[in-house]
Amino acid sequence: MALKKRTMRKRSQRMAYILLKELKAKAKAMTSTTGYEFETLKITSPKQFIKNVELNRPDKRNAMNTTFWKDIYNCFTKLSDDPDCRVIVLSGAGKMFTAGLDLYENEIFKSLLSSDSQDSSRKSFKILKGIQELQESFNVIEKCPKPVIAAVHNGCIGGGIDMIACCDMRYCTQDAWFQIKEVDIGLAADLGTLQRFPKIIGNDSLYRELAYTGRKFDAEEAKSIGFVSRILPDKNTLLEAAILIAEQIASKSPVAVQGIKVNSVYSRDHGVYQGLEYMATWNSTMLQSEDVGKAVSAAIQKETPVFSKL
Repeated sequence: MALKKRTMRKRSQRMAYILLKELKAKAKAMTSTTGYEFETLKITSPKQFIKNVELNRPDKRNAMNTTFWKDIYNCFTKLSDDPDCRVIVLSGAGKMFTAGLDLYENEIFKSLLSSDSQDSSRKSFKILKGIQELQESFNVIEKCPKPVIAAVHNGCIGGGIDMIACCDMRYCTQDAWFQIKEVDIGLAADLGTLQRFPKIIGNDSLYRELAYTGRKFDAEEAKSIGFVSRILPDKNTLLEAAILIAEQIASKSPVAVQGIKVNSVYSRDHGVYQGLEYMATWNSTMLQSEDVGKAVSAAIQKETPVFSKL
């Protein structure tokens, strides 16, 4: 009888410990996402230093409406300066990653094309400003010093290509498909696809084929041309893989990781010697970081280094 009571007591204590641990984890997750309330995005913290930005209009196939542009800009601007964020996973809720531009709920888009009494030059200035504002909503993803991993399932259409082309890495599911759709609505893509996509895949002929025709290309083709680097069986496995890689990146020195991103983007758009000069200037400061000493010491002692927040 005494043995049975002790066993039951230990079991109760263990259950209480597990419950307390779960409550602490939930409280920490809630605290780490405070201030990240958006109408079209859902922000969670699946692991320490990792944020999952989820497109959250599943009933509209995550189409990009008027509110979305403000949300995505404000979200990534905030994440750029968040010391509790080192890596970002960008995913989509529901059955599709994104259907692209919402043609029905998009006051910005409608106002750009509306007819009014202004002459063509004044109207052009207005349209120019509007397009630049939309471009900046995606530019902030690339400008964010934290690596961004796109986790794409099912369709990624039009503006979705513009958006994930700004990301550092792209993973997708087996059923994923992609489409540079703008040509089918009488437009040339103007939010980054024409500038970033050909540099990513390194095949100008194929890029032009996809942009001119608007044809779909599937996960296997996307991987074969280098647009995505991994294909996973389903959405759950996709998110697990993205978060696992994010964990590995988050364990590294944030000074080093963010230095890699900033210099990679700069070097892509500049010559070799300009890139080297920028890198030398960058590291003349960053080599003085405490992270270098921690990393070297940990390597010698065969330990895992723990790096301070930025």
